[in-house]
Amino acid sequence: MAYKLLALATLLVLPFPAVGLSRSGGAGAAASALTFDEADAKNRPVSKVITLLKDMLKTLEKEAEDDEEIYDKMACWCQTNDKEKTKAIADAQARIEDLTTKIEELTAMVARLGTEIKSLEKEVASNQDSLDKATAIREKQLAEFNAEEKDLLESISALKSAVTVLSKHHGGALLQAMPRSHLLSIAATLQHLLQQHASLLEGVLSMSDRKAAAAFVQSPAVYFDAAPTFKQSYAPQSGEIFGILRQMKETFESNLSASQKEEMQNQRAYEDLKAAKEAEIKAGQEQIDSKTQELADTDEKNAQAKVDTEDTKASLSADEQFLSMLKEKCQMTDSEWEERQKTRQLEMEAVSKALSVLAGDDAHDLFTKTFNPAFVQTRSAEES
Repeated sequence: MAYKLLALATLLVLPFPAVGLSRSGGAGAAASALTFDEADAKNRPVSKVITLLKDMLKTLEKEAEDDEEIYDKMACWCQTNDKEKTKAIADAQARIEDLTTKIEELTAMVARLGTEIKSLEKEVASNQDSLDKATAIREKQLAEFNAEEKDLLESISALKSAVTVLSKHHGGALLQAMPRSHLLSIAATLQHLLQQHASLLEGVLSMSDRKAAAAFVQSPAVYFDAAPTFKQSYAPQSGEIFGILRQMKETFESNLSASQKEEMQNQRAYEDLKAAKEAEIKAGQEQIDSKTQELADTDEKNAQAKVDTEDTKASLSADEQFLSMLKEKCQMTDSEWEERQKTRQLEMEAVSKALSVLAGDDAHDLFTKTFNPAFVQTRSAEES
């Protein structure tokens, strides 16, 4: 471009006829006259070239300013977007890393909570099973006690009746007046109780007591009619049976009292165990409920973290593509700008050089010599 401008300037300053022509003629003759303006011939060509070059230089400078303003805006846009997208990419990468760590932690927490819930459920089930077994044992104990208590109460009642009856007829004459049915009833009661509570009475009745009881049971009336032995000579035989009945009654009452006390202890122990197990079951169930809710919340957070990770990755990919396109476009813009700058600079240097040449003394002398009026034909005439 610069060489084209120099060539243009050279062509403009080469000698060329810049004359004014006029023609006149008379009758019978042909005449022509050329007129020449000396001042215009000297000044107009070079002035036009200089003016043209100055206008061209102004245009180039204006284009340079406009181009620079547009480039500055473009460069600002590139810099701003590059900075924003670079930061967005760094933030997205950091967020993905944080979310990945969070997902790993939440996943581990889900596994831990699941294990803890299973352990608590097993513990609660074990406590419930222990309570159920304790309840079953307690129910069995209570049933056995109720049966034993009923049996002992009935036995004590029967012995009381027998003792009462026998005590009313204590003494030889009175025993003989006792109805046979009463004797048989007492004998039957004694036999039944001896058989029913054999284990309980073991060690309580002596061998002689058992023989006396057996003899009385076998033949109540004959037993009281029989002559007393040497040891019985100081007490009637009815007294021996009376003593056996009272001993059995006291034994049963003592055993009943012990059973009742044991029952009360068993009941208190069961109630304490039940309260403890129910408290453990309640606490375990509360922990299960709490951890189940925590597990649900953790699952939800984990799912949301995974969604956020996918969204962030998508956003990161879009930002990376945009940044790549931005860098390519902005690099192209920089290259084009530098190329235009170089070209425009060469053009401006060429124009300035042409102006410098045309404004010099050498150019002035050249124009003066080239347009000397002495060498210009001012008039011609043609006659026929």
